[in-house]
Amino acid sequence: MDALKEISEFLDFRARLDLKSIALQHVLSVTGSNDGIEVLLSLPEVLRQLILLVQDKSTSVCKDATLSLVNLSASEGGASALLVISETSKISSDETPSDNLVHVCLRCILDKENQLADPCCMILSNLSRAHSSTERIVSLIEHSGYSWDKIVSAFTSQKYNNKGATLHYLGPLFSNLSQSTNVRRYLMDKHHCVIQRLLPFTEYRESMVRRGGIVGTLKNCCFDTEYHQWLLSSEVDILPRLLLPLAGPEEFDDEDNDKLPMELQYLPEDKTRDSDPDIRTMLLEALLQLCATKEGRQILRDKNAYVILREFHKWEKDRAVLLACENVIDILIKKEEEIGVDSLKGVNVPAEYGEKFKKMDEDFLNES
Repeated sequence: MDALKEISEFLDFRARLDLKSIALQHVLSVTGSNDGIEVLLSLPEVLRQLILLVQDKSTSVCKDATLSLVNLSASEGGASALLVISETSKISSDETPSDNLVHVCLRCILDKENQLADPCCMILSNLSRAHSSTERIVSLIEHSGYSWDKIVSAFTSQKYNNKGATLHYLGPLFSNLSQSTNVRRYLMDKHHCVIQRLLPFTEYRESMVRRGGIVGTLKNCCFDTEYHQWLLSSEVDILPRLLLPLAGPEEFDDEDNDKLPMELQYLPEDKTRDSDPDIRTMLLEALLQLCATKEGRQILRDKNAYVILREFHKWEKDRAVLLACENVIDILIKKEEEIGVDSLKGVNVPAEYGEKFKKMDEDFLNES
């Protein structure tokens, strides 16, 4: 700790370049261990200096400062400490360095010529990982001077960054922040067509990070039952986007094919399912949420979602994913008379049954 305190003066934004570079290399190496991170978290002034140095004129200084912040923000304690600094900061002009990390990262991300856009996306993804941080990040973004529209446009534009940054980690950021009611309201604003721009990324093969982030975002949006009718309508048509990554090359007879959405009919022989079990689980969880209302269940039945899930169940080997699939199938194969309620959201499960169902799930997962 004493060594880090001593080099703090060399991390000053106005210090000589060679001194800053040497000091930063030491800090970066320290962030490679949990013990080192713990020490740095006890030195908030060093954390603040790192944020300022992301905006240094030297590319190497900016890079080392940014990578240090990626490592620091990966821990819950680090993310919390950096958020505290950001929340007590004042937004500065473009010419003046800011210690508001959210603002600094957004500035880099939305600058098409910035080489640090990707690690800055990673920092924001890390900062927003804890559920308790969601609303804090949302507030900081909304007061940053940058709009949600600009962020979404950067994410959905092909080769937005001229230096080769992909911005893939904005996907997990959207997933984390879509836990916020305000963010979901923005994503599902019927006049802005935002969610429609995100749907194609459920099949984005170039990046599991981007694909998983958007699937997580869609899953969160499906929790709001008041939007289900719109999500399943032709205006959004979310169902094919959720089912297609779960579909394989199986052939169906004409009757079954005719009931399926157009995108799921007569799929090619080389059609593959999503390779990631976590993404497959999130897709199934989104479908389960769409089954919460009678109208949603009927649309999934009318669109023959069952046959896709039936074949998927035959193919799937992961027990956790199988359980998620069975949860959806169990609802779809029931008649509405058996379900007995329009909305499953309003059903109160007695505590003793809740524990029983939980144990049944655990026993299923633990079976060899």
